[in-house]
Amino acid sequence: MPRPSVEAERREQILSAACEVVSEIGFKSLRVADVAGRAGTSTGTVHYYFDTKTELMRAAFEWNFTRSLERRRHLLEVETDPRQRLRAFVESYLPGDDETVRAWRVWAELWVEALHDSGLQELNEQVYGEWRRIVAGIIRDGQDAGLFREEDAVLAANALIGMIDGLALQVLLGSHSMTLERMRAVCEQTMRSLAVPSPA
Repeated sequence: MPRPSVEAERREQILSAACEVVSEIGFKSLRVADVAGRAGTSTGTVHYYFDTKTELMRAAFEWNFTRSLERRRHLLEVETDPRQRLRAFVESYLPGDDETVRAWRVWAELWVEALHDSGLQELNEQVYGEWRRIVAGIIRDGQDAGLFREEDAVLAANALIGMIDGLALQVLLGSHSMTLERMRAVCEQTMRSLAVPSPA
């Protein structure tokens, strides 16, 4: 039996490979053999860790979310000004690099599959609960510092998150009307609207 550290590393490789494959060809077209090939292992090894394709993809979706937060954790720790923290956090979600685009494609597949899968609906709820908590927390910090307008921080966070989701999907679909730069401009304008107006 493999050592625990080897098992953890192999599981990580499989989940990373699953996310890469699903981002390229989608969940419906994905085969366990595709994931095994990308991970440089056998289908038997994949099934050692995950009994079914559905179990594999649930774990991959969760892994994708965890990795997404880990990649941004430093932004929450480095930026002390809530305005800069929010801007850096939002900027990090713009689909402007290969890793972020891949993560967005995985989320899009999750949403489609979750329409018919209560387990994935629960995972989506968990993911959005955490994202909502982080964004609302930044907004509250800004309100406490007198930098953001006093309003319901959760409502403001939901509005911003929903906007980012919708715009990111348009960018991923190659919309001529919603380019990456236009998405960035819309996000900047929305974040400016949270700020307390400067005295006249």
